[in-house]
Amino acid sequence: MTFTVLVPDDLGVRVLSDVEGVRAVKYEVGAPLPPEAAHAEVLVPKFLQSTDPSEFFAQLPKLRLVQLLSAGAERFIGTVPDGVMLSTCRGAHGGSTAEWAIGALLAIYRDFPVFERARQERRWDYHLTETLQDKRVLVVGAGDLGEQFRRRLLPFDASATLVGRTARDGVHGMDELPDLLPDHDAVLVVVPLTDETTGMVDAEFLSRMKDGAILVNAARGPVVDTDALVAELSSGRLRAALDVTDPEPLPSDHPLWTVPGLFLTPHVAGSCTGHAERAYAVVASEVARFARGEEPKNLVRGAY
Repeated sequence: MTFTVLVPDDLGVRVLSDVEGVRAVKYEVGAPLPPEAAHAEVLVPKFLQSTDPSEFFAQLPKLRLVQLLSAGAERFIGTVPDGVMLSTCRGAHGGSTAEWAIGALLAIYRDFPVFERARQERRWDYHLTETLQDKRVLVVGAGDLGEQFRRRLLPFDASATLVGRTARDGVHGMDELPDLLPDHDAVLVVVPLTDETTGMVDAEFLSRMKDGAILVNAARGPVVDTDALVAELSSGRLRAALDVTDPEPLPSDHPLWTVPGLFLTPHVAGSCTGHAERAYAVVASEVARFARGEEPKNLVRGAY
């Protein structure tokens, strides 16, 4: 039996055509779906696609699986028809995002933005800096990205404490988070965006962080209460590194552009060379499991 899989690009066609039992058919975003859509059982939406995903589903009567190219699934929760599975691309982008988080912490601790401004002004600004060595980083989110970050942090002689929804070996439960916040030099947030995590990093959360600590958000912008963070940064008590914001993109008059103590990038943590190939490697594995009659490993269940 051959399963038809709709993919948004030529790379998807090439990669998935090597999967036994799969016929990959390319579709164009914004154009009518190809005739094969009437029989397609798997849809791979375009990475960071802005189109409402529900527009596709009415045209896919045989759809059984939506396989994402991204690790985040918040745009698809509640829009996938009943009986259709939803699988993420967990494992594809965690390494790149963890790399960004390490780089952001290094940039802040070693004053790289300060030295770059001095270079542009032709000033020899010699001064001591902080170091990532011996720092304790609290990682809120104990999935693939949290583990990838912990592995990359250890060679810098720093330590990571992981917090997940529930406690398990090597991972603290979310109920322990309030007591853990004051004891760490930085807090990396890498949770999925859900009703439960929206606004999780609020004024109370931030108030529990130690003076001078760094908040690193590599999750989604709405996980953080922006006004509460702006207040803490404006006071100089905390610092932050953000790859995501709320709102996003930032309006030109938003206070985050000028607030002190902030390292900001435009949602690029996972956007680097090879990201598409890494994503399709995961997609191919998930689709192969589906074609064999098995459940994909990255299925979104319940509240995500």
